Amino acid sequence: SGKNKNHDFLRKLRVCVATCNRADYSKLAPIMFGIKSHPDEFELEVVVLGSHLIDDYGNTFRMIEQDDFDIGSKLHTIVRGEDEAAMVESVGLALVKLPDVLQRLCPDLLIVHGDRFDALALATAAALMNIRILHLEGGEVSGTIDDSIRHAISKLAHYHACCTRRAEKYLIAMCEDHSRILLAGCPSYDKLLSTHHREDYMDIIKSWLGDKVQEHDYIVALQHPVTTDIQHSIKIYGLMLDALICFNKKTLILFPNIDAGSKEMVRAMRKKGIEQHPNFRAVKHIPFEQFIQLVCHAGCMIGNSSCGVREAGAFGTPVINLGTRQTGRETGENVLHVRDADTYNKIYHALELQFGKRYPCSKIYGDGNAVPRILKFLRTINLDEPLQKTFCFPPVKDSISQDIDHILETQSALSVDLGGTNLRVAIVCMMGKIVKKYTQPNPKTFEARMQLILKMCSEAMLDAVRLNCRILGVGVSTGGRVNAQEGVVLHSTQLIQEWSSVDLRTPISDALHLPVWVDNDGNCAALAERKFGHGRGVENFVTVITGTGIGGGIIHNSELVHGSTFCAAELGHIMVSLDGPECSCGSRGCIEAYASGQALQREAKRLHDEDLLKVEGRDMKLLEPVTAAHLINAAKLGNSKAEAALNKASTALGVGIINILHIVNPSLVILSGVLASYYQAPVQQVITERALFSAQSIKVLTSDLEEPALLGAASLVLDYATRRTY
Repeated sequence: SGKNKNHDFLRKLRVCVATCNRADYSKLAPIMFGIKSHPDEFELEVVVLGSHLIDDYGNTFRMIEQDDFDIGSKLHTIVRGEDEAAMVESVGLALVKLPDVLQRLCPDLLIVHGDRFDALALATAAALMNIRILHLEGGEVSGTIDDSIRHAISKLAHYHACCTRRAEKYLIAMCEDHSRILLAGCPSYDKLLSTHHREDYMDIIKSWLGDKVQEHDYIVALQHPVTTDIQHSIKIYGLMLDALICFNKKTLILFPNIDAGSKEMVRAMRKKGIEQHPNFRAVKHIPFEQFIQLVCHAGCMIGNSSCGVREAGAFGTPVINLGTRQTGRETGENVLHVRDADTYNKIYHALELQFGKRYPCSKIYGDGNAVPRILKFLRTINLDEPLQKTFCFPPVKDSISQDIDHILETQSALSVDLGGTNLRVAIVCMMGKIVKKYTQPNPKTFEARMQLILKMCSEAMLDAVRLNCRILGVGVSTGGRVNAQEGVVLHSTQLIQEWSSVDLRTPISDALHLPVWVDNDGNCAALAERKFGHGRGVENFVTVITGTGIGGGIIHNSELVHGSTFCAAELGHIMVSLDGPECSCGSRGCIEAYASGQALQREAKRLHDEDLLKVEGRDMKLLEPVTAAHLINAAKLGNSKAEAALNKASTALGVGIINILHIVNPSLVILSGVLASYYQAPVQQVITERALFSAQSIKVLTSDLEEPALLGAASLVLDYATRRTY
């Protein structure tokens, strides 16, 4: 890069700034002034192209001359037509003309701004000609085709000066090299924050809007076409004009930019007689400093220009942003979005809400010191560094090459559910459908149990081939506490004997040659809700299983909480009383000892033995074993003893759940298991009566999933085995 390596340190950095339209010039001008004020370090070349040179857009290259910059090249690159094809042809025309200019100027660095099609042409030409590129305003998201163009330019650029913290994070996420990203803030803010206290602002406002206008009593309107939905843009534009005519305030309206659709927008404006209307002033171009004064002192700004979401925030001017052109951008509280601006009423109502308000100034996009930062950054560019840019990719798992059979197969998981009574295996597909299920009684000894698991899994594997399911792995749901990282059952529940310190992962993985995940049934139920049930898209929720025992899982920030010793979410053993009934865990007063199926069955038996399970006019001498269902039934039929027993159980469960709400404060509680539908209303009632005010509104829902344990075990597999990065 250096012509004469020995004198490199004396050599000035040749910087070429290319500007395409009035908007990017407002960001580039402060940098150009900065470079020009250090002639001993930098040489500035200015290239002008795009809509600067078009009469309809106000021949804005004259402002550059007025600012006393020498324009090295003027390139006519716009193909007229204002439709999609014309935009593409304009990119082509620019690509044809730029090589000559860049070869003649031979810059060390080209500075390009933003996300316009002309900027894409500039970046493409410079990248292919081995000229280093500094891209301004990369990493932002607005919500239109501009995003794709902006990110494409970021990929071509060697250096980035971005405006916000989020943009910096996004550039890093897009694999750009951290050391080549400068968080500078927006250069236009350097000018904004230094000039918006001008004394003569009323003269400027009057020169554009007439002598009668007052401060904060006029509107600035600027709406551009959204090129991916031109018809809709034109409709919104018409509705905005109608609302403005009706709102009856002095309005300064700027012509739209050169994107596809702008011709039709100007036509809509003329049809409504805006240019002749006494309330409106329609203009093609306003010098940036004056435009800033107009925005700063306006009663409101309306439209979809990025100026509304960016610059206007610096003054706290109220903004109404119409449609989707800026919805992805970071904004201050001064912006009111009307995303579906599909009726005139909505826009008129937004004007009523915003007009004349004042908001605090926001500094999201800059603090007024962008230019000194950028100049400092330019001084550090080492032209001896290799020009080839390197990307910083995150670690990615080796992908398995695809075979046509893989694609035609349904990606599925093998789920194993180890319950107190039964051992069940199922093939579950990606959508949560159980393709086939196998059930056997759960053997009492460890050896027999392991043998049966492997036998049932092998049988299911054979069926999977026939059913065209590709098994990605095995998920096991089991009672007890589980070290999910190691795939080991640490302590079992009393329901499953010989089931402590058991390594489940190794034998199953060895036999089936598949990855194996293991977790306890409560956590699996929570995972099932997260992937297939009420928990879909909910970041924080708790699942409580009310079956033979009581268990559950806690999802916090979309992840399961396992705890330091895998004992988190042992919800059945939340204690709600200091003494209370004895629990299977050996302690007293746990909610499981009050509200589980076993506890209710115990109560039913006690009442039955004392002959108190009778219901008026019926003889309840039961031949079959007494269960919780009998207790619930007796209560329904008006047996007061049964009602009291159930009431105590519901209160204990409700209080236990309130404890959870007060500790992790989820946005949702999902009850699962056979007793869920019975407990839902009473528990919601207890929460309303006893929880802290802020937690009273949390909803309790009954799970809709038939097989939470099997589905949760499947989700362990489906979520991890199909994840591309670990």
